[in-house]
Amino acid sequence: MAQVTLVEACRLAALQEMRRDPRVWVLGEDVARGGLFGQYRGFLEEFGDQRVVSTPISESTIMGAGLGAALVGTRPIIEMRIFDFVMCAMDELVNQIAKIRYMFGGQARPAVVVRMPHGIWRNSAAQHSQTLESWFTHIPGVVVAVPATPADAAGLLVAAIRSDDPVLFFDPKNLFPVKGEVAETIAPIPFGQARRMREGSDLTIVTWSATVPAVEEAAGILAARGISADVLDLRTLWPWDEASVCASVARTRRLLVVHEAVTTGGFGAEVLARVVERLGPGAVRAAGRLGQPRVPVPFAPPLEDALKPDAPKVVAAAEALLKA
Repeated sequence: MAQVTLVEACRLAALQEMRRDPRVWVLGEDVARGGLFGQYRGFLEEFGDQRVVSTPISESTIMGAGLGAALVGTRPIIEMRIFDFVMCAMDELVNQIAKIRYMFGGQARPAVVVRMPHGIWRNSAAQHSQTLESWFTHIPGVVVAVPATPADAAGLLVAAIRSDDPVLFFDPKNLFPVKGEVAETIAPIPFGQARRMREGSDLTIVTWSATVPAVEEAAGILAARGISADVLDLRTLWPWDEASVCASVARTRRLLVVHEAVTTGGFGAEVLARVVERLGPGAVRAAGRLGQPRVPVPFAPPLEDALKPDAPKVVAAAEALLKA
């Protein structure tokens, strides 16, 4: 085991898979220079310009070329550089990559990974700070991965690269410096299996991606106050681990979902709805969601911080549920 940052964990995962499988390659803006965050540092020197391809600034071209390459048998990692830029390639992603297997009766294999570093990151303002993962859970035909730790990011990226389904991989920009242990040989982590961060009996807290550290801190504060939280990190939003969440809520009868995305229309609403549908309304004594308000992310750091679901907000929301 080695202690590495989350961004380095993803670099090691991609490096391992490119060494293992010559069909794997990467394309996107600046990837030959190591990528915006250093996630492809050293790749050009090892694999050459046929497998590490810096592209023009045209996201639709990048996405479409990646799909075309997958259809002839390669396994591209499509680098969107920052999530917000994917808006320029939505037709290629939503109408082509997500649907092509079904439209061609399973004869087409869109084995692509689309990496989209997302979320708030050091006052990058409204056009570079969005968290819109719930858009993509609504699209049949894609996997949606939202890791929060170096080990999970590495394992899920390995699984994504080996998958025959298209995987949308949401790198949490704000957690890139976070360190954790990663195995020398990185094993794939199956999609749809949540990670239990803490066991408890008073309420269930469900979270993922950039809000995981805030929830971890909040759970510690709650424990010091005598409140026992059962905390789950979903790790993937599609498929997501309904069984583990429902089993937890069946015990605690209280559910709080915390995510960085805007609360309105966020995936937290889907989690709450499915839990009530599966367990019945009488099984859930209290439920709530915590996310950003429905405003653009501001540039000013103090205003940006005011939007984030931090540990004090998680504690307050949890304590409010316990009073219900």
